[in-house]
Amino acid sequence: MKILRKSIEDAPVINKGNYQYVIHQLTDGIPEIKPDLLEEVTTRMLEIIKKYGNIDKIVTIEAMGIPLATSLSIKMNIPFSIIRKRKYGLENEIVVEQKTGYSKSKLYLNGFKKGEEIILVDDVLSTGGTLKAVLKALVKFGVKVKCVIIIFDKGNSIQEIIEKTNIDIYTLAKINVKEGKTIIRKI
Repeated sequence: MKILRKSIEDAPVINKGNYQYVIHQLTDGIPEIKPDLLEEVTTRMLEIIKKYGNIDKIVTIEAMGIPLATSLSIKMNIPFSIIRKRKYGLENEIVVEQKTGYSKSKLYLNGFKKGEEIILVDDVLSTGGTLKAVLKALVKFGVKVKCVIIIFDKGNSIQEIIEKTNIDIYTLAKINVKEGKTIIRKI
């Protein structure tokens, strides 16, 4: 994970009010997502996914999980689905109310089938509000979530989510932002 490590070390940090925000290729698409980084990250994700056997679908949350899901879909030759921030009004659309540390909104899940076995991939886990709400809705609907893989863990909510859901959650890098610098706790 040398490329990921270097990309974290090189990522600028900006202040958004009282919040220090890391601008990273895979969380913001800025300045661009480099193919070697995307390849390294999704290859590692694929190693984790293989432990879980057959998967019907890869699922991600709009927007920055889309490059991850696209790459994995091509590598695995299975479809992916995007949990969207916009209502479509399709039959069986699942509405999820999410609350994070800094916002409250709705997400919309479409195209899921009871008994379907999925993995969920995303870019960042901070407070866990979005992930908790999505996992609860998927499980309630009857989807089997085999595991969750996140690139960056910026918070302390993983263990609580695992205990509440009994779903394995993997992160590729645990980071903190302090005094304008990104600190890598684990990679």
